[in-house]
Amino acid sequence: MATIVILGGGVGGLVAANTLRRSLDRKHRIVLVDRAAQHVYTPSFLWMMLGWREPREITRDLSRLERKGIEVVHEEIREIDPARRLVRTDKRQISGDFLIVALGAEGRAEAVPGLAEGGHNLYDLDGVLGLRQALTSFKEGRVTVTVASLPFKCPGAPYEAAMLIEASLRERGLRERARLDIYTPEPLPMPVAGKAMGEAVKAMVASKGIDFHPQHKLQAVESERQELVFENGERADYDLLVAIPPHRCPPVVKESGLVGEAGWVPVDKGTLQTAHEGVYALGDVTAIKLPVGLMLPKAGVFAHYEAEAVAANIAAEITGRGGRRAFQGDGY
Repeated sequence: MATIVILGGGVGGLVAANTLRRSLDRKHRIVLVDRAAQHVYTPSFLWMMLGWREPREITRDLSRLERKGIEVVHEEIREIDPARRLVRTDKRQISGDFLIVALGAEGRAEAVPGLAEGGHNLYDLDGVLGLRQALTSFKEGRVTVTVASLPFKCPGAPYEAAMLIEASLRERGLRERARLDIYTPEPLPMPVAGKAMGEAVKAMVASKGIDFHPQHKLQAVESERQELVFENGERADYDLLVAIPPHRCPPVVKESGLVGEAGWVPVDKGTLQTAHEGVYALGDVTAIKLPVGLMLPKAGVFAHYEAEAVAANIAAEITGRGGRRAFQGDGY
């Protein structure tokens, strides 16, 4: 009997758990550990921002996995020992033959002075609900979508958010009374997709009358003055701030020794295996360098395909059936 321990109930963790369960007999144990009791489908935050979704429609209890024969441990992870493939929570110790780390990237609004107080976090459930209320009561002024630093999750989301807000204001007859701006440290939108794509998105945003301000890394938010301060010395005022906070690798992963110089977990780009035998990492917690020199974006679609590859290879190793599978870097 083999035991596979999966850390994280996000997209990558769920796909890995479900794929493994379909591939393995019930005698093999699959354990998913997450401090949250529910999975929240974060791609729907943009629609929830405008009232098109409610929290109950985009959340599911992780305990539903137990009906499939997947054990769910709802506890805080305190320590990861990759050498022994061992995990300690605040209540127990779990070891496995295989360990999959899929704990994602954490938003750190507190890393920028004033950001938590002055802005609405687009990547947080409570932050989006607060943003929805602010948009409902918004009548005029300057709406600013600001990417605090690189890297950040879902590189298309800030641009989609800005265009959705613009459309909503237009539908409410408020567009002429509002200004919309995007500030980002990027030279172009989604630079990993290439210059042609970046220029296309930039033109699309411009066609909506949204001003794009590249190479602006946020230094501080002076919430009382409703002003943004950037590292290049520039300042910008705002009436409503939509914030994409800085992201970091979860501290428990960093403390495990799995993290490399870039601040994320280095893995084999095809198998997603770490430097430790039987230990894999996937999704936003990883750093995968592309041939163009940039890093693979942190997005759910990549976590999904990575999880399928990892699960297929673990199942093949356990059962002796099926060939090896490599993650090809595909996404959309």
